[in-house]
Amino acid sequence: MQKTRPGGPLTLARAACALVPALLAALLLPGTAGAADPVVTTHQNGGASCSAGYVGLTFDDGPSATTRQLLDALRQNGLRATMFNQGQYAAADPAMVKAQTDAGMWVANHSYTHPHMTTLTQAQMESEISRTQQALTAAGVPAPRLFRPPYGETNATLKAAEAAFGLREIIWDVDSQDWNNASTDAIVQAVGRMTSGQVILMHDWPANTLAAIPRIAQTLASKNLCAGMISPTTGRAVAPDGSGGGSGGGGGGTGSCTASLSAGQSWSDRYNLNVSVSGATDWTVTVNVPSPAKVLSTWNITATYPNAQTLVAKPNGSGDNWGMTIQHNGNWTWPTVSCSAA
Repeated sequence: MQKTRPGGPLTLARAACALVPALLAALLLPGTAGAADPVVTTHQNGGASCSAGYVGLTFDDGPSATTRQLLDALRQNGLRATMFNQGQYAAADPAMVKAQTDAGMWVANHSYTHPHMTTLTQAQMESEISRTQQALTAAGVPAPRLFRPPYGETNATLKAAEAAFGLREIIWDVDSQDWNNASTDAIVQAVGRMTSGQVILMHDWPANTLAAIPRIAQTLASKNLCAGMISPTTGRAVAPDGSGGGSGGGGGGTGSCTASLSAGQSWSDRYNLNVSVSGATDWTVTVNVPSPAKVLSTWNITATYPNAQTLVAKPNGSGDNWGMTIQHNGNWTWPTVSCSAA
């Protein structure tokens, strides 16, 4: 989403903003974190219960000259995030890529040169993805399993290219607008709109985003939400160990009933999702579809629709495996599901 990327030295104003979190980190953290420092595992969000679930904090376009300050601020405030790195910057600064994972972050693929991917041939798309995978793994981090297309632009050809590398496409549920000079207050307010399983778009370089980190942690803690990882299976935010946690997250359950999603066939305007229910034979699965996506059809269930964005599924005698076709209308984010046993 970045319109222009800062290049060269920071202005005095941005440098002053960028130095504040670094100075605070040096004063407040027991030892300023270096690239070789061990990760100190802390309770998320100052000990919040995480009872409301997990959200995905994401930062695009790194690594940059301000990545170290961002990592220090995240660590200081007990937050973890997914860093969608550009391959060209990762190749230029592999030590900072390694510093991201050393600080407890997850590293993901954001293309090599940040082009409009949908204007490329599939071979060109695959080159952008492949070179970034190579640059990131050469930095000594695990091979990414997530890909975010620049500007959120995608199509069926790009999805095929992503699939060739085993990557899950991640867009976002909430756009912080930090790339568009959003204020620190506006960025914090955007985080406050998040619910469990959702992912927010932020960037590695804006000074206002860096300044927002302490208040982001406070906002999540006040809602009993924690910063989690993004599941490569569902594309939703889950507990850092990969378990569902909280409500939503692409799979969920109450009692002994659990519903799990898996990908089916995909077309340019719609895609299929397979649902597997375990733990009960008399169940009700509630599917919440992110707007403006719609459920076009279902199979192997009795379906009712309380409202335009909600599907309630019950068994119809065809077993515990069923499915639905989603018309994405520009939003490829998967629905969230929850299961209750009778």
